[in-house]
Amino acid sequence: MIDGIIPIYKEKGFTSFDVCAKVRGIIHQKKVGHTGTLDPMAEGVLPVCVGSCTKLSDYIAGSKKEYVAELVIGFSTDTLDVTGNVDEKDVNLLGEGVDSSVKAAELVNSERFENVLPEFTGDIEQIPPMYSAIRQNGKHLYELAREGKVVERKPRAVKIYGIELLDKEVVSLSEIQNISENVKETIGDIKVAKYSIKVQCSKGTYIRTLIDDIGKKLGCGACMLSLKRTRVGQFEIDDSLTLNQISALLLKGELGEYIIAADEVFDYP
Repeated sequence: MIDGIIPIYKEKGFTSFDVCAKVRGIIHQKKVGHTGTLDPMAEGVLPVCVGSCTKLSDYIAGSKKEYVAELVIGFSTDTLDVTGNVDEKDVNLLGEGVDSSVKAAELVNSERFENVLPEFTGDIEQIPPMYSAIRQNGKHLYELAREGKVVERKPRAVKIYGIELLDKEVVSLSEIQNISENVKETIGDIKVAKYSIKVQCSKGTYIRTLIDDIGKKLGCGACMLSLKRTRVGQFEIDDSLTLNQISALLLKGELGEYIIAADEVFDYP
């Protein structure tokens, strides 16, 4: 019987529930719980509690988190990332008779993006995205969104401890991976302003929403390209294990060396 916390590297394409189901199958235990949902397109550290430590899931989920996200400026989608559908009226980077590469370069060379970031630090409110796991009237919001429904969502208070600009450049839309066919068809292969940011935030923060709100503030739209969670409390991405690594360590009888006991996480008697 295993009791403890395993810092797992969630790979793209899996839901947090998928990860828990696979861990149950690997270690042959029923009590497995994750410590905060990560979108299927996101990757990074996901501490998983096993055995009696599942009682601690909510405490770890409340820890400060750190993400690295990539985004593009110029349009927004219904999912708030590049896998969704874009409305032509929301495309603001394009201008009739204006080369998109010129506009993208102007934005990157200016400090407009950097100047709005302080407005999104501290205590802020977010409206959860329709494509999220929040339940409303017994249904997940993403289920309603897939039915083409948009319902009113109440703003939620979150805290952004800091936003750091890591990189910025001008790229062609064709260079971006995982972009939806709708975006390609609606916008075409234009030049866009691409940014990379590091965000430290509280539980319940939606990075997609943060990016969308930044785009609205700039007046030209924005959507997320990729998301990687690099830290949850004391758990760092460099110390996390993939599902394949967990299977291999279990076969070698070495998994116990990587399981973190509860008293290593909480400074209580």
